[in-house]
Amino acid sequence: MSIWSKIAEAIAALAKGESLASIFERLRTPPERSVAFAIAVIALGAKMAKADGLVTRDEVTAFREVFSIPPEDEGKAARVFNLARQDVAGFEDYALSVKRMFGDETEPLCDLMEGLFHIALADGEYHPGEDEFLERVAAIFGFDERRFKTIRARFVPDAERDPFDVLGVPHDASKEEIRAAWRAAVKESHPDQMMARGVPEEAIKMAEVRMAAINAAWEEINRMRP
Repeated sequence: MSIWSKIAEAIAALAKGESLASIFERLRTPPERSVAFAIAVIALGAKMAKADGLVTRDEVTAFREVFSIPPEDEGKAARVFNLARQDVAGFEDYALSVKRMFGDETEPLCDLMEGLFHIALADGEYHPGEDEFLERVAAIFGFDERRFKTIRARFVPDAERDPFDVLGVPHDASKEEIRAAWRAAVKESHPDQMMARGVPEEAIKMAEVRMAAINAAWEEINRMRP
Protein backbone atom coordinates (compact mmCIF):
# COMPACT_ATOMS: atom_id res chain seq x y z
CA MET A 1 0.00 0.00 0.00
CA SER A 2 1.41 3.40 -0.98
CA ILE A 3 1.84 6.21 1.51
CA TRP A 4 -0.94 8.10 -0.23
CA SER A 5 -3.35 5.20 0.21
CA LYS A 6 -2.53 5.20 3.92
CA ILE A 7 -3.06 8.96 3.98
CA ALA A 8 -6.44 8.41 2.33
CA GLU A 9 -7.42 6.15 5.26
CA ALA A 10 -6.44 8.90 7.70
CA ILE A 11 -8.44 11.40 5.67
CA ALA A 12 -11.50 9.20 6.02
CA ALA A 13 -11.02 9.21 9.80
CA LEU A 14 -10.73 13.01 9.81
CA ALA A 15 -13.88 13.30 7.72
CA LYS A 16 -15.72 11.14 10.27
CA GLY A 17 -14.77 13.49 13.08
CA GLU A 18 -11.64 11.87 14.53
CA SER A 19 -9.19 14.49 15.77
CA LEU A 20 -5.79 15.05 14.24
CA ALA A 21 -4.24 14.43 17.66
CA SER A 22 -5.77 10.94 17.90
CA ILE A 23 -4.64 10.12 14.36
CA PHE A 24 -1.09 11.15 15.25
CA GLU A 25 -1.29 8.96 18.36
CA ARG A 26 -2.09 5.93 16.19
CA LEU A 27 0.68 6.74 13.72
CA ARG A 28 3.45 7.73 16.09
CA THR A 29 5.67 4.67 15.62
CA PRO A 30 7.54 3.43 12.53
CA PRO A 31 6.67 2.62 9.80
CA GLU A 32 3.37 4.49 10.20
CA ARG A 33 5.22 7.57 11.40
CA SER A 34 6.06 8.49 7.80
CA VAL A 35 2.32 8.81 7.15
CA ALA A 36 1.95 11.07 10.19
CA PHE A 37 4.89 13.16 8.97
CA ALA A 38 3.25 13.68 5.57
CA ILE A 39 -0.10 14.58 7.14
CA ALA A 40 1.61 17.01 9.53
CA VAL A 41 3.39 18.84 6.71
CA ILE A 42 0.23 19.05 4.60
CA ALA A 43 -2.02 20.05 7.52
CA LEU A 44 0.31 22.78 8.83
CA GLY A 45 0.98 23.85 5.25
CA ALA A 46 -2.75 24.33 4.81
CA LYS A 47 -2.88 26.55 7.87
CA MET A 48 0.13 28.50 6.61
CA ALA A 49 -1.57 29.08 3.25
CA LYS A 50 -3.66 31.75 4.95
CA ALA A 51 -0.63 33.45 6.45
CA ASP A 52 0.33 35.28 3.27
CA GLY A 53 -3.27 35.98 2.26
CA LEU A 54 -2.94 33.84 -0.89
CA VAL A 55 -5.41 31.08 -0.12
CA THR A 56 -5.82 30.32 -3.82
CA ARG A 57 -2.25 28.98 -4.13
CA ASP A 58 -2.09 25.67 -6.00
CA GLU A 59 -1.58 23.38 -3.04
CA VAL A 60 -0.51 20.39 -5.12
CA THR A 61 2.21 22.48 -6.73
CA ALA A 62 3.37 23.56 -3.28
CA PHE A 63 3.37 20.02 -1.92
CA ARG A 64 5.45 18.88 -4.87
CA GLU A 65 8.21 21.00 -3.36
CA VAL A 66 8.27 18.41 -0.57
CA PHE A 67 6.72 15.18 -1.86
CA SER A 68 6.77 13.15 -5.03
CA ILE A 69 3.03 12.86 -5.68
CA PRO A 70 1.82 10.51 -8.45
CA PRO A 71 -0.89 12.11 -10.60
CA GLU A 72 -3.45 9.57 -9.42
CA ASP A 73 -2.85 10.60 -5.79
CA GLU A 74 -2.99 14.37 -6.20
CA GLY A 75 -6.63 14.43 -5.16
CA LYS A 76 -5.83 12.73 -1.85
CA ALA A 77 -3.17 15.31 -1.01
CA ALA A 78 -5.51 18.15 -1.95
CA ARG A 79 -8.28 16.68 0.22
CA VAL A 80 -6.06 16.63 3.31
CA PHE A 81 -5.19 20.25 2.56
CA ASN A 82 -8.84 21.29 2.27
CA LEU A 83 -9.92 19.41 5.41
CA ALA A 84 -7.15 21.05 7.42
CA ARG A 85 -7.86 24.48 5.98
CA GLN A 86 -11.55 24.18 6.84
CA ASP A 87 -10.95 22.80 10.34
CA VAL A 88 -11.90 25.25 13.06
CA ALA A 89 -8.82 24.28 15.10
CA GLY A 90 -6.00 26.81 15.00
CA PHE A 91 -2.53 26.04 13.76
CA GLU A 92 -1.25 26.14 17.35
CA ASP A 93 -3.41 23.09 18.14
CA TYR A 94 -2.00 21.28 15.12
CA ALA A 95 1.58 22.18 16.06
CA LEU A 96 1.05 21.02 19.65
CA SER A 97 -0.34 17.70 18.40
CA VAL A 98 2.75 17.23 16.24
CA LYS A 99 5.04 18.15 19.12
CA ARG A 100 3.35 15.60 21.38
CA MET A 101 3.76 12.91 18.73
CA PHE A 102 7.53 13.39 18.45
CA GLY A 103 8.15 14.31 22.09
CA ASP A 104 11.78 15.21 22.71
CA GLU A 105 12.97 14.07 19.26
CA THR A 106 14.04 17.35 17.70
CA GLU A 107 15.38 16.11 14.36
CA PRO A 108 12.01 14.93 12.96
CA LEU A 109 10.54 18.30 13.98
CA CYS A 110 13.41 20.03 12.19
CA ASP A 111 12.66 17.94 9.08
CA LEU A 112 9.02 18.97 9.32
CA MET A 113 9.96 22.66 9.62
CA GLU A 114 12.06 22.32 6.49
CA GLY A 115 9.07 20.86 4.66
CA LEU A 116 7.03 23.91 5.66
CA PHE A 117 9.76 26.21 4.38
CA HIS A 118 9.62 24.40 1.02
CA ILE A 119 5.88 25.05 0.85
CA ALA A 120 6.26 28.68 1.94
CA LEU A 121 8.72 29.29 -0.90
CA ALA A 122 6.77 27.36 -3.55
CA ASP A 123 5.29 30.57 -4.99
CA GLY A 124 8.71 32.22 -5.22
CA GLU A 125 8.17 34.59 -2.29
CA TYR A 126 8.67 34.45 1.45
CA HIS A 127 6.02 36.61 3.09
CA PRO A 128 6.23 38.29 6.51
CA GLY A 129 3.10 36.43 7.56
CA GLU A 130 4.74 33.13 6.70
CA ASP A 131 7.83 34.07 8.67
CA GLU A 132 5.71 34.92 11.71
CA PHE A 133 3.77 31.66 11.31
CA LEU A 134 6.90 29.53 11.04
CA GLU A 135 8.61 31.27 13.94
CA ARG A 136 5.58 30.57 16.11
CA VAL A 137 5.47 26.90 15.05
CA ALA A 138 9.20 26.60 15.80
CA ALA A 139 8.61 28.01 19.29
CA ILE A 140 5.85 25.45 19.92
CA PHE A 141 8.26 22.74 18.77
CA GLY A 142 10.70 23.99 21.41
CA PHE A 143 13.27 25.55 19.07
CA ASP A 144 15.18 28.57 20.27
CA GLU A 145 15.92 31.58 18.05
CA ARG A 146 19.27 30.17 16.88
CA ARG A 147 17.71 26.87 15.74
CA PHE A 148 15.01 28.73 13.84
CA LYS A 149 17.58 31.02 12.20
CA THR A 150 19.64 27.98 11.22
CA ILE A 151 16.70 26.40 9.36
CA ARG A 152 15.61 29.68 7.78
CA ALA A 153 19.14 30.47 6.60
CA ARG A 154 19.27 27.15 4.76
CA PHE A 155 16.07 27.66 2.83
CA VAL A 156 15.19 31.33 2.36
CA PRO A 157 17.26 32.89 -0.44
CA ASP A 158 16.55 36.45 0.69
CA ALA A 159 17.47 35.75 4.32
CA GLU A 160 20.82 36.96 5.52
CA ARG A 161 22.62 33.69 4.90
CA ASP A 162 25.30 33.81 7.52
CA PRO A 163 27.30 30.58 7.08
CA PHE A 164 27.64 30.27 10.87
CA ASP A 165 23.84 30.38 11.20
CA VAL A 166 23.49 27.70 8.52
CA LEU A 167 25.72 25.37 10.51
CA GLY A 168 24.24 26.46 13.83
CA VAL A 169 27.53 27.53 15.40
CA PRO A 170 28.60 30.82 17.04
CA HIS A 171 31.02 33.14 15.26
CA ASP A 172 33.71 32.47 17.84
CA ALA A 173 33.58 28.69 17.39
CA SER A 174 36.89 26.99 16.71
CA LYS A 175 37.62 25.44 13.33
CA GLU A 176 37.36 22.02 14.95
CA GLU A 177 33.92 22.83 16.38
CA ILE A 178 32.74 24.13 13.02
CA ARG A 179 34.03 21.05 11.22
CA ALA A 180 32.26 18.82 13.76
CA ALA A 181 28.99 20.74 13.24
CA TRP A 182 29.32 20.41 9.45
CA ARG A 183 29.95 16.67 9.66
CA ALA A 184 27.01 16.19 12.03
CA ALA A 185 24.73 18.16 9.70
CA VAL A 186 25.84 16.09 6.72
CA LYS A 187 25.18 12.88 8.63
CA GLU A 188 21.73 14.05 9.74
CA SER A 189 20.89 14.86 6.11
CA HIS A 190 21.67 11.38 4.76
CA PRO A 191 18.51 9.80 3.26
CA ASP A 192 18.86 6.68 5.45
CA GLN A 193 18.99 8.82 8.60
CA MET A 194 16.00 10.88 7.49
CA MET A 195 13.86 7.83 6.71
CA ALA A 196 14.78 6.32 10.07
CA ARG A 197 13.35 9.47 11.69
CA GLY A 198 10.07 9.04 9.83
CA VAL A 199 10.57 11.22 6.75
CA PRO A 200 8.79 9.44 3.87
CA GLU A 201 10.94 8.24 0.99
CA GLU A 202 8.73 10.43 -1.20
CA ALA A 203 10.05 13.52 0.64
CA ILE A 204 13.77 12.75 0.74
CA LYS A 205 14.47 15.36 -1.94
CA MET A 206 14.21 17.89 0.91
CA ALA A 207 17.75 16.85 1.78
CA GLU A 208 19.09 18.25 -1.51
CA VAL A 209 18.47 21.88 -0.55
CA ARG A 210 19.72 21.32 2.99
CA MET A 211 22.92 19.62 1.82
CA ALA A 212 23.65 22.35 -0.73
CA ALA A 213 23.31 25.04 1.94
CA ILE A 214 25.38 23.11 4.49
CA ASN A 215 28.25 22.48 2.08
CA ALA A 216 28.18 26.05 0.76
CA ALA A 217 28.39 27.35 4.34
CA TRP A 218 31.35 25.09 5.13
CA GLU A 219 33.16 26.21 1.96
CA GLU A 220 32.52 29.87 2.74
CA ILE A 221 33.88 29.54 6.27
CA ASN A 222 36.93 27.76 4.88
CA ARG A 223 37.55 30.71 2.59
CA MET A 224 37.15 33.11 5.52
CA ARG A 225 39.36 31.01 7.79
CA PRO A 226 41.88 29.18 5.59
